[in-house]
Amino acid sequence: MYEPRLYRKIPENDRFSRIEVSYLETDLWIAYCLDISEILLQKFVLDTIFSLRNDLQLYQQRHPVFFTSQRALSKDDHAPEIIQKMLNAGIIANVGPMASVAGAFAEEIGVRIKKEFNPRELIIENGGDIFIDIEDPVLISIYAGKSPLSNKIALQITPEESPLGICTSSGKVGYSLSYGNADAVMISCNDTAEADAFATAIGNRVKSRLDIDRIIAETQMLKSVLAAVIIIDDKIGIQGNYDIQVLK
Repeated sequence: MYEPRLYRKIPENDRFSRIEVSYLETDLWIAYCLDISEILLQKFVLDTIFSLRNDLQLYQQRHPVFFTSQRALSKDDHAPEIIQKMLNAGIIANVGPMASVAGAFAEEIGVRIKKEFNPRELIIENGGDIFIDIEDPVLISIYAGKSPLSNKIALQITPEESPLGICTSSGKVGYSLSYGNADAVMISCNDTAEADAFATAIGNRVKSRLDIDRIIAETQMLKSVLAAVIIIDDKIGIQGNYDIQVLK
């Protein structure tokens, strides 16, 4: 099933070139500062997606529990790097490794683009999970479905904080599994797979507006979490390192 990426409809500007690349569940929006053919970049990204998905499929054949477990699994030093990152994120956030797949893909594709082409700046969004590597500040707005606060709150990310990951989970938007009821739970970490895993773990616990203040306070105790935002209807809780802007 296809979830329209309405939050990608942002104004064009001269800073970034942009492409979209999708294959099966991987759905990428890529903004980059680089003089390169779109066709060449799209081919490289698709080849990278195929490679990463092949790693997952081969691992699934030997370890089917990797794809179904909702609990953290043990590390596997012999697994492909993308699998190791997902296992590690699951351990840190205490969720199954597949909770971090979108964030892990976004960062790994970003790392490979940086290594191959060395763009000055790069942002990769994969179904709401974002890898950011910038040299000038950017605003990242928070999409929260039908909440009146959707795309009204933005985090200002500075170059000193990148590269980093900003990932969002929702109990109301999209088709990813969540046991919570938040319109959006956004988590930022230095590692994008960890941000994705924590967004899922924390999102699972947010059942009502009454949970927001308590859980936001608890995120301040998590060493890996740089910032957290929780939105339910018209209520929001925020903590972290970034300046907040209210958008019109």
